[in-house]
Amino acid sequence: MTFSFAVPAADPATAAAHFSARLSVETDVSDVYADLSARTPALVVVDTRGVAAWTQGHLPGAVHLPTAEIATHAAEVVPAGSSVVTYCWGPGCNGATRAALEFARLGFRVKEMLGGFEYWAREGLPVVTASGLTRRPVDDLTAPTTTITCDC
Repeated sequence: MTFSFAVPAADPATAAAHFSARLSVETDVSDVYADLSARTPALVVVDTRGVAAWTQGHLPGAVHLPTAEIATHAAEVVPAGSSVVTYCWGPGCNGATRAALEFARLGFRVKEMLGGFEYWAREGLPVVTASGLTRRPVDDLTAPTTTITCDC
């Protein structure tokens, strides 16, 4: 079967290297949820948003370290040797990308959580708020309503 692309698809070796590289620096909300639920050792999930956003709601088990403070405060908040996952608001924000870059520059193994807080909440995963642990209804455009994962 022949496909017609405006730009030809990469050869398999190039594609494999590209996608492998992406998976080494990106993760998604269901994988982070699974890692947090399994209490994966030396994993630190970092909410890189400001105080108002953190207070509005954040991931259970996350630590709060706004992007602008990473260079000066990471050593106080994240133990040396930890693997870090950064998140910000959502796909329309590159705060988690900037934060991941800062952690990488400081020598941490780091991944960015795709979808950010928005997709965490939209997929019905638990959120910590001032009133305690809560879950929003699952948005069926982002996740199946009957299970946590999309089985992809």
